[in-house]
Amino acid sequence: MTAFFRALRPHQWTKNLLVFAALLFSKHLFEPEPFLRALLAFVAFCGLSGAVYLWNDVADIEQDRLHPKKKKRPLAAGELSIRAATLGAMALVVAALSLSFWLDARLGLCASAYLALNLGYSFGLKHVVILDVLSLSLGFVLRALAGGFAIKAPVTEWLLVLTLLLALFLAHPRRRHENSSLADGASSHRAILAEYSPYLIDQMTSVVTASVVTAYTFYTLSPETVSKFGTAKLSWTLPLVLYGIFRYLYLVHQKDRGDSPTDMLLTDRPLLVTVALWVALVIAIVYTAQGAATPLGVSR
Repeated sequence: MTAFFRALRPHQWTKNLLVFAALLFSKHLFEPEPFLRALLAFVAFCGLSGAVYLWNDVADIEQDRLHPKKKKRPLAAGELSIRAATLGAMALVVAALSLSFWLDARLGLCASAYLALNLGYSFGLKHVVILDVLSLSLGFVLRALAGGFAIKAPVTEWLLVLTLLLALFLAHPRRRHENSSLADGASSHRAILAEYSPYLIDQMTSVVTASVVTAYTFYTLSPETVSKFGTAKLSWTLPLVLYGIFRYLYLVHQKDRGDSPTDMLLTDRPLLVTVALWVALVIAIVYTAQGAATPLGVSR
């Protein structure tokens, strides 16, 4: 059971916190029922992501044994059998999808799309250059959309676009780290890595980085946002966003820590403090402004 739980990669479940984004920006964060619904959606996506990790490890078991870190995963290390992992993943999928459809039919469909996308990644898309990174990033978009369906509140296009750009920003340096850390053995671990060069990844990262900053700035100052929250003070959070982005790039390029954005967030104190300050400042601005809360029950 310990090996099975480790194979679910619980440290990666922080990615599923995106389901709370709609709750935060709809101004219902401190209401019990919407919070509980968002929490249940978070649990469902943790189950789905855990199942996907199990199936992905089954599919990559031979390649993972060639990787200096991934060879320690329970399946690659022989601590968990393929049969146990497969059956456990199936049980998690049934439970997670049942919970999702019980909460809201659209949430269930969104969760199903997330599962299909990730299975498509594990068994095909991860071998297609550029589409491999895009498919992973779309998984984050589906998480954000699911959060709105869970509480029956609309999710703006701004949130979806920003989520996609931020996910791309986090994903590209990981490809760069895999290439540099595995050196000549990168393509033997995963053939698609031969299609990426540090220069190409740096170019794509530069484009996405500029896009994230530009899109976030426009979002905070857009008439739609100012009207919704009754304030333009969300722009005050921009320095924290810039510092977080620069800190992340510093860790990737100067400290060679691009292997796992999630681990970086959980272990780098300045980055963790920056995210906490951003959340606190957003709550302070959004929940003290005069704008009305987004009415529930009208989710698109």
